[in-house]
Formats: sequence, C-alpha cells, structure tokens
Amino acid sequence: MKLNHVNLTVTDVPAAAQFLEKYFGLRNRGGNKGFTVLFDDDGLVLTLMKAGEVNYPKTFHIGFGQESDERVNEIYQRMRDDGFEIDPPQRSHAWTFYVRAPGGFVVEVMS
Repeated sequence: MKLNHVNLTVTDVPAAAQFLEKYFGLRNRGGNKGFTVLFDDDGLVLTLMKAGEVNYPKTFHIGFGQESDERVNEIYQRMRDDGFEIDPPQRSHAWTFYVRAPGGFVVEVMS
C-alpha cells in the first residue's frame, strides 16, 4: 500500500504552492486561488485548499527528506537568504530544521 494523496488547508494557496515548488521541486498541475494540485517525483499528490483560518495541532507538520546533511544546509540557507526566520539545522532524530510555510503549515526538512 502506498499513500496516494494529502490535502492541506492553507490560507494562501498560490503562496503555499510557490513555496513547495521552489524549495522541494513539487510540480503544479493546475488550480486557482482556492485549490491547487501538486505532484512529487514518486507519485504523491498534494492538494492545497483555501480557508480563511488554519488551526493545525501544534505538532502537525509535513516532512521532506533530503539525501544529505549538506542538502539540508543548502535549503536552510536559501530560505534564510529569502527572508524566512528559522532556527539552524540541528541533530535530533535526524539533521533537521522546521519552517512555517506560507499558508500556515509547518515543514520539516531532514536527512
């Protein structure tokens, strides 16, 4: 069995989609300001649906695994250079950092 799709409710669909495309290579297959469909390289479908308010539980997040610590560091630096206020990667269960994405959800980047 394989996870087929995930739907995230976000406050800003275009900004969330652009973030996921830019930093994680998801491909936008169409949509609008209220709903967009993204795909990864392994067939996962990630849909984004607009809501006026987003209230995910404190520990909720989605994760993007990277092939190396260096790749995690590269993504971290790109996000910092683009103005995201994030703590540097650290070793916990993995080499990892978390960022609040546009649209109101949290992303973990780890290797």
